[in-house]
Amino acid sequence: MTITKKQEGGSLELALAGRLDTTTAPQLEAELKQSIDGVTELTLDFTALEYLSSAGLRVLLSAQKVMNRQGEMVIRGVNETIMEIFEVTGFVDILTIE
Repeated sequence: MTITKKQEGGSLELALAGRLDTTTAPQLEAELKQSIDGVTELTLDFTALEYLSSAGLRVLLSAQKVMNRQGEMVIRGVNETIMEIFEVTGFVDILTIE
């Protein structure tokens, strides 16, 4: 998985490409821990994300909890397969998906 980062002031956008799974979830978790301080607007671009596992869901849930305290988090560009995962797991009720 590759992560492309754009940060401007309190706004952070992370574009993910590839697979967010057990192997790559720690990479996203580390990037978020390093970058999320002072961020009030977090955008995750899933346009090029092909796969999402439960390990990836755990990282997203953790990021959402942090952003609930300090701002907002939006997920964009979700494909049908990943949207189905969000629906089946109930994450559509937890996350803001555009």
